[in-house]
Amino acid sequence: QVQVTESGGGLVQAGGSLRLSCTTSGLTFDDFDMVWLRRTPGNERQGVSCIGWSGENPAYADFVEGRFTISRDNAKNTVYLQMNSLKPEDTAKYYCVADPYASCSGSWFDPRDEYAYWGQGTQVTVSS
Repeated sequence: QVQVTESGGGLVQAGGSLRLSCTTSGLTFDDFDMVWLRRTPGNERQGVSCIGWSGENPAYADFVEGRFTISRDNAKNTVYLQMNSLKPEDTAKYYCVADPYASCSGSWFDPRDEYAYWGQGTQVTVSS
């Protein structure tokens, strides 16, 4: 049984930082490109970042603007999202997702994309 578990969310003031972690079990972690996406208070699904199976091809949404860094440790089956200079508009529930067909190459996110494996999400709230 595949499990995906996010952690690290919380309440932070604008300009602050958070580091999200996502640990998986039950899948061969280094077979998967991993994606962080978020669901906004307006219920919009947005792709945040993606990282290839060996750490290559990190991709970011335009709204990240150099503030976030994605990384992974395959020995720990864990992917991270370091978020700096947080803004109130970053308030959302953040999800770590994976799918055998997901790829960080090219157009890596579409709101209609389906993902086989999801975590429960971790809430990030940025106050102004």
